[in-house]
Amino acid sequence: VQLQASGGGLVQAGGSLRLSCAASGRTFRTYTMGWFRQAPGNEREFVAGISWSGSRTSYADSVKGRFTISRDSAKTTVYLQMNSLKPEDTAVYYCAADSRGFASIPLSAAQYGSWGQGTQVTVSS
Repeated sequence: VQLQASGGGLVQAGGSLRLSCAASGRTFRTYTMGWFRQAPGNEREFVAGISWSGSRTSYADSVKGRFTISRDSAKTTVYLQMNSLKPEDTAVYYCAADSRGFASIPLSAAQYGSWGQGTQVTVSS
C-alpha cells in the first residue's frame, strides 16, 4: 500500500488543521491505520489509531479530547482532525498502515509496515 499525507501547515495556537492520508491498494480497507509525529530531537511517537472498520480508535493522552481520527466510508482516506492546537504539537506528522489484521491498535511505530512521507505541522504561540 502507498500512503500520501497532506494538510499540514502553519497555524496559531488554539487553531485547527485536518490532515489527510490517501491510500492506494486493494487491501487498504482491511488495514489498521495510525498517525505518528516526530519533533526534532525526539523519537517518533504514536498520536492516534483507527481499526479497519472504524469502530475502534486509540489516542495518545497528550491529544485526547483535541484530536479525532476517522476514515471515510470507502476506507481509502484517513483523517486526523486537530483542534485546540498547542506549540508542543509542532512536528512532522506521518500516517502509517498495519496490515497484520490484529484486533488491537498498535502503539509502536515498529508494528506498522507502510508509511507516508510526512507533513509538517507548525503551531506558533
